[in-house]
Amino acid sequence: MSETRTIAFFPEPGAWGPTNNCAAMAGVLRDRGHRCVFVVDESFAGVLEARGFEERRFLMAPPDESAAGGDAGEAAEGEAGEAAEGGAGEAADPWAEFIRVTAPEFRKPTIEQITTVTEPIWAALVAGEQHSHERVLAIWGEVRPDVVVTDNVTGYPAIELAGAPWVRVVSCNPLEMRDPDLPPALSGLPAGDRREWDAFRDEYHRVHVDLLAEHNEFRLSAGVPACPPDEFNTCSPWLNLYEYPAAIDYPRAVPLDETWHRLESSVRDGEPAFDLAERLPGEGKVIYVSLGSLGCMDVALMQRLIDALAATPHRVVVSMGPLHERMRLGPRMYGEAFLPQPSVLPQCDLLITHGGNNTVCEGFHFGLPMIGLPLFWDQYDNAQRLAETGFGARLATYEWTADELRATVDRLLADAGLHRRMGTIAAQIASHPGNVAGADLIERLALADRR
Repeated sequence: MSETRTIAFFPEPGAWGPTNNCAAMAGVLRDRGHRCVFVVDESFAGVLEARGFEERRFLMAPPDESAAGGDAGEAAEGEAGEAAEGGAGEAADPWAEFIRVTAPEFRKPTIEQITTVTEPIWAALVAGEQHSHERVLAIWGEVRPDVVVTDNVTGYPAIELAGAPWVRVVSCNPLEMRDPDLPPALSGLPAGDRREWDAFRDEYHRVHVDLLAEHNEFRLSAGVPACPPDEFNTCSPWLNLYEYPAAIDYPRAVPLDETWHRLESSVRDGEPAFDLAERLPGEGKVIYVSLGSLGCMDVALMQRLIDALAATPHRVVVSMGPLHERMRLGPRMYGEAFLPQPSVLPQCDLLITHGGNNTVCEGFHFGLPMIGLPLFWDQYDNAQRLAETGFGARLATYEWTADELRATVDRLLADAGLHRRMGTIAAQIASHPGNVAGADLIERLALADRR
C-alpha cells in the first residue's frame, strides 16, 4: 500500500477480551500494509509481538505491587480462558489467592457488589491511568500515530493528548452507553422491569462519587474535559465502535449518534487448529465450557460444573485455566489450560460461559445457544440479555443444582427452532465480519485528509 499509516491500539491493560478484539482488527489492517503498534502493560510483554505486532509497554502500578493486588482491576476484566498465549501460568498462585478472597463477593447481588467488587476495580483503573500517564505520552512521541484506538472502560486523558484522532471501542455490554429506557450497566437487571433500576443507580452514584471526582480532576489537570456525570469514559468525536450482536442489542430511547457503529463480532484469525474428532472421538452433542480468567480459577466451581456434566451423555470440552492440574475431568471430556476458542466453538452445540462480552459475541458468531453463569461486571448484563431474548439461559452461578443445570442443557440442545435461528444469525454475522468492518472504519479515519 502506498499510503501506509501508523495505528496505535491501546486495549484494556491485562485484559484478554479487549486485546483479542483489537488484535482481530489490527490483523486486517496489518495485512493491508499499515503499521500497527500495541500499547500494553508490562504484564502482556511479548504477547502481541508473538502475533507479529510492535509493542510499546508501560506499567499500571509501581513494580513492587503484586499482580493480584495492584493489577486486580484491569486483569479482572480479562478473559484468559479465551487466549492460547502463555504467561497466565506465572499468575496462577496470586490469582488463586485473589479468587479465594473475592469469590464470596461474587455470590452477592449486583447492588452489593458495587462496594466490594465494582468500586475497587474502578479505583485500580483510576490509579493506573494516573501512574501510566507520562509513559503513555512518551510512547506517542516514539510512535507518532496517525490514529489511536482505545478499547478501555476508563477514559485515559493520555489517549486524547496523542495529537491524533482517536477511536473508542466498547468490548463490554452496550449498556455502558447509557439510555434512560435501559437498565443501569453492571446491574444484571431485566430490561422489562424498572422496579430496581433507580435503587441501583443511586447506590452506584453514592459509592463512586468521590472516585469520579478524582478521575475528572485528573482529566482536567491534564487538559481534557471531564467525563459525563457518573461515567468514567467519554465518546470520541471521530469514531466509536461497539461489539454486540444485533439479535440481542437494546432498543434505545435516544439513538446513538452517527459516530457510533456496531460490530456484531470481532473474531481473530490465525488461531491454532483444533480437531475435536481426534481429541474427543465419539458421537452426540458437544458442550464447550469457559468461565474466563477468574471463573476458571475457582476450582470448586469448575469441579462442580465438570461433575454435573459428567452425568450427561454429551461430550464436553473444558477451558480449565492455569489450575487445571487441580481438576478431574469425567468421561467423554477433554480439557487444557487454554484452548484456541475460535477453533473449538464451530465444532460445538452449546456454550456454557461466564458471560464475557467477547465470548457471547463468539457464541453468536458460531451459532451456539448459551448458558450464562456470571460472576461480576457486565457478565450479569450479558447473561440476563441471553435469557430475556430467548437465546440462552441465566443460572445463579453458585446456587444451581446439578439437576437444574442438566435440565437446562437438555432443553437448549433439544430446541431445534433455536438452533435454526442461531444458524441464520451466524450466517449473517459471518457475511459481514466485525473485524473487517472495524478495520475499514479505522482505516478510513487514518487516511482522511485533515489538512
